[in-house]
Amino acid sequence: MAETRDIGSAGYAARVELHPLPSLTLTDEQFLKGAENEGKLVTIAGSLRIPRGGTDRLPVVILMHGSGGIGSYVEFWQRELNALGVSTFAIDGFTGRGLSNVNANQSLLARTNLIVDIYRSLGVLAKHPRVDPQRVAIMGFSRGGQAALYASVKRFDHLWNKSSIFPALYLPFYPDCAITFKADTDVADRPIRIFGGSSDDYNPPASCAAYVERLKAAGRNVEITVYPNAQHVFDIPFGPETPVTVEGGQTVRNCKISEDANGGLINSSNGAHFTYADPCVERGPHYAPNAAARNFALQAVREILTRTFDLK
Repeated sequence: MAETRDIGSAGYAARVELHPLPSLTLTDEQFLKGAENEGKLVTIAGSLRIPRGGTDRLPVVILMHGSGGIGSYVEFWQRELNALGVSTFAIDGFTGRGLSNVNANQSLLARTNLIVDIYRSLGVLAKHPRVDPQRVAIMGFSRGGQAALYASVKRFDHLWNKSSIFPALYLPFYPDCAITFKADTDVADRPIRIFGGSSDDYNPPASCAAYVERLKAAGRNVEITVYPNAQHVFDIPFGPETPVTVEGGQTVRNCKISEDANGGLINSSNGAHFTYADPCVERGPHYAPNAAARNFALQAVREILTRTFDLK
């Protein structure tokens, strides 16, 4: 059926496209060394939601899910961003790899894979006739927020971004900032806006606040907003605001991880290779929606996208 109505203002897409997304499955060490030839080829998927019909090129926000896979928070942002007149490209980094979630076993997929997936999505979007390549933002949540944050690192962009797109904005939500990478303050000359909750015991915002201070000291355009009393995944659009335990869920909230001289990740407390069997890895963090934090974050995102994308 031909597109005949503009229904984007209701938060529904005028067109939805499912795109195969060729990517790689790598270890963190292979990612950090840029060892593309050592990765395992994999095809994942992305869902492009275009808010209105026509032929004009529109801004796009890439959405990268967390350890539980695509959930209701992703659909929340798809609808809200479409209502703003912005397309969304939601990446499913799990299904094509035979995964549904990695909450209780984070070692099932090295975290840096989601950064590669984001860069590969830029290659798909660069070829799409309805995408404005000058107006692309990256937004991620939890593990995906970590990927969105570190996709801004120039070293990683140089190694893995083969597209012609250089994102205009980075929007990490409640990311894990426990890892210190080499040259991780040399980031894109674009705004980075981090959002977290003060009661988050999955990815407490303190480690991100410390990273933000390092970035600011290096002259980067970065800000962190921490909402009082908000838990992890505070932007879930429904449910009681009573914290729910992620049964068996692994958190590195008390770990300090860094990249060593050989391109591996080590436990900074003892210098040994980091694994999820390390004593610093704990279980049973929580999540909960928070309507106030969700609404404040929504307004903040609307405002920065309106400025960055020059929305009318």
